[in-house]
Amino acid sequence: MGPISSPLGLFDNDAFLPAQNSEHRPLAARIRPQTLDDFVGQEHILGPGTPLRRAIEQDTVPSLILWGPPGSGKTTLAYIISQMTRSHFVPLNAVSSGVAQLRSIVEDAIARRQRARQKTIVFIDEIHRWNKGQQDAMLSAVENGTITLIGATTENPSFEINAALLSRTRVVVLEPLRKEDLERILDRALSSSDGLAPLNVRLTDDARSVLLVLADGDARRMLNTLELASESAVPSSDGVRLLDRDAIDRAAQQRWLRYDRAGEEHYNIISAFHKSIRDSDPDGALYWLGRMLEAGEDPLYVARRLVRIASEDIGLADPHALPLCIAAWQAVHFVGMPEGNLALAQAAVYVALAPKSNALYVAYNTVRDDIVHTENEPVPLHLRNAPTALMKQLGYGAGYKYAHDYPDARVEQEHLPSALAGKRYYIPTNRGYEAELRQRIEQLRPEKPSE
Repeated sequence: MGPISSPLGLFDNDAFLPAQNSEHRPLAARIRPQTLDDFVGQEHILGPGTPLRRAIEQDTVPSLILWGPPGSGKTTLAYIISQMTRSHFVPLNAVSSGVAQLRSIVEDAIARRQRARQKTIVFIDEIHRWNKGQQDAMLSAVENGTITLIGATTENPSFEINAALLSRTRVVVLEPLRKEDLERILDRALSSSDGLAPLNVRLTDDARSVLLVLADGDARRMLNTLELASESAVPSSDGVRLLDRDAIDRAAQQRWLRYDRAGEEHYNIISAFHKSIRDSDPDGALYWLGRMLEAGEDPLYVARRLVRIASEDIGLADPHALPLCIAAWQAVHFVGMPEGNLALAQAAVYVALAPKSNALYVAYNTVRDDIVHTENEPVPLHLRNAPTALMKQLGYGAGYKYAHDYPDARVEQEHLPSALAGKRYYIPTNRGYEAELRQRIEQLRPEKPSE
């Protein structure tokens, strides 16, 4: 096993700093696991006999993208690999590493392989922050095996890493830590001599429960909150620092929701919101609405999505849905936030409970498909205006039946081009107001039976 080494000035992650002065390092860094056996959670990728575990133990780690939420163990896993590998290990941070540095690292890796037949592993924290130039600088070196790349990211690699680099790596998905995983880490922090054992910290049952909930699957967040609460606590006469729920709440201050307005979680939650409404579940709609708004989502974005839902999933089954969503959008403009959240909640519940129909959505998509895939025929002559004598001579408007000249303003004439004559696009459902519209269509055009 070779020592961890890095170009001077590139250490941006305390996981890879030397152990001296460890008392000044954060609690999460002091109790970081040193081996795979000490690693907590992620059994689906690191359990006994799993391919990744065998690759680490055999020092045959391929290029990897470690994708998971904050505090799930990405950096810890990279640290363990750095301890177990015989390769030259270079940790970098995507924000501070430039193309020139990357090319220098590749050149050193080539020389090291030729001189000592030693592999080079480059760990890139926050690899989603790499620009195209940085990613391209590593392509050939990763492909030909000059370096093994390990990247860590909280963002969906499909969105943030170019396809060329992604195809040369394996994506390893880490999940948020489970409650039992967090409990093991918490017990280690309280009992370890490198952790809080010297401070003699104890938690009430209530404090323990709220700490685990506030962690939200993020071990680092849990440990940071615990450390701050412990340092702020006043020891009792017997030297015990007892932390109750209030102490944890004060240290946490605010619960940070896992959400990124530009990342995958944004799309996941808006999808859950939309599907809850489509499935007529007002409780689900309200919950996901709250998750977005409380995490700082742009309320006008939510209002725009509601307007879309009103047409896509409800349409004319309830003609009041669209005006109500427009009103919610205007209310948010008028009163701002947080007062506007109730207007959005009102609209979300209304559209969730409204009768559903995608008849308009299907109709317009079919129209668009026909426009793209059929000949764009001219407007039939009888539907054209004839404002000039020449146009009348050419037959513009000839044979047009003016509806108001007929009983009940009903006429029989074709309004589509000849290639599409008789085609029916809008087929209303039997739900809500569309049931009435369906009857009207059948009365007006009996030759076009409902499908």
